[in-house]
Formats: sequence, C-alpha cells, structure tokens
Amino acid sequence: MGQGGRRLHALRSHIGVVPDRPISRETRETRSRLYDAEMGISVCPYCAVGCSQRVYHREGRLLSIEGNEDSFINRGTLCPKGSATSGLVQNEHRLTGVRYRAPYSDRWEDKPLDWAMDRIADRVKHTRDRSFVHKTPDGRVVNRMTSIAHLGGATLDNEENYLIKKLFTAGLGMVFVENQARI
Repeated sequence: MGQGGRRLHALRSHIGVVPDRPISRETRETRSRLYDAEMGISVCPYCAVGCSQRVYHREGRLLSIEGNEDSFINRGTLCPKGSATSGLVQNEHRLTGVRYRAPYSDRWEDKPLDWAMDRIADRVKHTRDRSFVHKTPDGRVVNRMTSIAHLGGATLDNEENYLIKKLFTAGLGMVFVENQARI
C-alpha cells in the first residue's frame, strides 16, 4: 500500500468508515427516535371509519402516532385529521381532569374522577328509579324508561357496542340507544 493508501486507510479508521462503505461511526450509531419505544394499537377518534393507529410512547410520553400498516381498514394511511391525532393528545389547552359547575354557580371547580363517576352513577340510578315504567296503563309489561338516552361514539368496536346495547336496553331499560356511525 502506498503513502496515499495508508493515509486514506488511517482517515477511514479515524472516522469509523468500513473500507467499502463510506459511513461515519456517528451515522452508523444514529437511531430513529422510535428505536426503543413501546408501541400500542389504537383507533382514530375522529370519524366512523375506525382507522387503526400505531401509538409510540416511551416512559409515559407520547412520541408519535401513525397509521397501522397491518390494518385492513386503512393499510397504514390516515386522513389529515387522523394524522394530527398527536395534537389532540399533546395540547396545552386540553383538560385532563374533571371540571364541574354546580347549578346556578358562576365558577368551575376541579373534581376528582372518582367523584364524577359516582355522581353520574347516582344520577342515572335516581333518574331510572323515578321514571322507570314496568307496565303500561293497559297492563302490558314494557320495562322501559324514556328519560335517558345514549349516543355512542363512532370508533367503538362491535364488542363494545354489543355490551353497551345489552347494558343500556336490557339492564337499564333505555329505549333510545343510538350510535354516531349511523347518524
């Protein structure tokens, strides 16, 4: 090897280049920001199509949301709204707690989620107890209430809709159960 060859070899060794691949050590060690991230599968929250999304996160922090290539629905593609889902999650104006305004109050209060869930359950039970109709005036058994309705989200899957339908119609006696996907 001549003088020029030795210098080139020394230079390549110094910057970490494999002789037949001119790549620096820094380039070789560069990884995607998603390299060691965990990935979960989710559903786009926007419309009734139900596009599948890959949600990448690390240590409780969202890194990226992209279309799921394994989905037969969207084959990895997302519409403009679906592509911007991370903006929905990572928004400084997004409420992450329960806000409650008492009747006739002029201010909002922060409340714990358990308080809100218990309050909703109590109000549903109170309304059902007050308005449940076991029989019509002519004696026909109907077991229904028309004082509460349910409107489901379009991204619920068939199993979730089945359980909602069973709970709300057979369990609570709701008559008005609808889903956003059909409206």
